[in-house]
Amino acid sequence: QVQLMESGGDSVQSGGSLRLSCAASGSVSFGNVCMGWFRQAPGKEREGIAIITREGRRTYADSVKGRFTISRVTRVDAKNTLYLQMNSAKPEGTAMYYCAAIPVGAVAVCDLGTQFEYWGQGTLVTVSS
Repeated sequence: QVQLMESGGDSVQSGGSLRLSCAASGSVSFGNVCMGWFRQAPGKEREGIAIITREGRRTYADSVKGRFTISRVTRVDAKNTLYLQMNSAKPEGTAMYYCAAIPVGAVAVCDLGTQFEYWGQGTLVTVSS
């Protein structure tokens, strides 16, 4: 089991920056999960925007490439955290943002199309023009 809790959602002006955090805990080792950030805008389908594998390989959706950065910090005190640094925010980025995780043994390849197993409750980001 993996528990995920997002934070950091806020209102930001177009062109501004924001950093989202996702605290991860549970019985599955943080070092053995692939993690990702997804977002869902009102009336639209959920979109995968960034993933990071156990080895640190990063993949980004074209819509955020060059502006967003995903990173993960593994600590010995088990306060493991996934981050999403959002720069040059755009109004179309207004959405609920979710972090997700899947054990590496559950999938052959972890990418933006992977069906992630564990999800947080989401944090709301509003970008005003």
